[in-house]
Amino acid sequence: MSKNKAIVIGAGIVGLAAARALAEKGFKVKVFERNEQAVGASVRNFGMVWPIGQPKGKLFDRAMRSRKIWLDICAKGKFWHHPNGSLHLLYHNDEMAVAEEFMMANHEERGCDIITAKQALQKSTIARADELKGALWSNTELIVESREIIGQLPAYLEEKYDISFKFGKAVTRVKTGKVFVDEKKYEADLIVVCSGADFETLYPETFAKSGITKCKLQMMRTEAMPKGNVGPSLCGGLTLTHYGAFADLKSLPALKKRYDKQWTEQVKWGIHVLVSQSPNMELTLGDSHEYGQVFDPFDKAAINQLVIDYLKTFTNLKAIPISQSWNGIYAKLPGKTEFIAEPEKGVHILNGLSGAGMTLSFGLAEEWAEGAV
Repeated sequence: MSKNKAIVIGAGIVGLAAARALAEKGFKVKVFERNEQAVGASVRNFGMVWPIGQPKGKLFDRAMRSRKIWLDICAKGKFWHHPNGSLHLLYHNDEMAVAEEFMMANHEERGCDIITAKQALQKSTIARADELKGALWSNTELIVESREIIGQLPAYLEEKYDISFKFGKAVTRVKTGKVFVDEKKYEADLIVVCSGADFETLYPETFAKSGITKCKLQMMRTEAMPKGNVGPSLCGGLTLTHYGAFADLKSLPALKKRYDKQWTEQVKWGIHVLVSQSPNMELTLGDSHEYGQVFDPFDKAAINQLVIDYLKTFTNLKAIPISQSWNGIYAKLPGKTEFIAEPEKGVHILNGLSGAGMTLSFGLAEEWAEGAV
């Protein structure tokens, strides 16, 4: 008995997650990617799987489901990964107030805790000790090397699930049951469009009505750290103002009010600074958030400097030798965590994960497949 066929458009993290979820449901899956390899937002990020940033309930559960899948894939595929957890370093009473309120509301579900300055410094070799009051510690975060694993996963998925990948093949048109590539027609029972912000080229009317905007972020990578592993992924107080997990805390407005005055330029450019470490011991730093439909393609040196300026408030790094700087663009649907649509029968769009693709894609794809198949 022949399997139902599915075609996935896009081999970034959302497309890979959708292909896996459909294969788990018994579909014979073919993936088309316009480039020779995925080169979009899926490889231009920290490689962080970051459940701590997701609000409790559905999104945190989705993040943890994704984390479980990541750990399974990395173990079976022998891919580098580092389940190193995270530290939000706290230097002010208002930051501590937000972290403590968060911990009290989430400790049982997340296993997070407030630790002392001494304990934080034992975990991190680069945390700034001066005036450190403590840290919000979470053990749920992990790192993968996104620029490598996104390119490695197709071979793993092909071997495990017999998924077929067609790289360097741009889908130019989609109709119910059919996709067209180089004037050649491919048929499938189910078609899933996972091409990030580029889905506007296939369904411009759906894109225009969706409310999706785009976000440009700037990031950097340092040279290898001379002393090796620096410990957990790090962030400072500004990150408390960025993620939805903290958005409803009563102590947050007072903190944001201070930041608006003290860190005016960082707030203006949507900067909250995260630090992750690659398998080669480099640090990945960022990021900023510019919203719109069209962007200046070039990095702004001033934004990178704002990131470094804030980085120095919570790390002891004296010299920060930057080896790479880049930007990425992802689709964002304001006020929502994903965009799912069926523009015509049998054609589904999965999009708009708003920069949380590494954290949410595997969980979202399984949820979607359970309801759509």
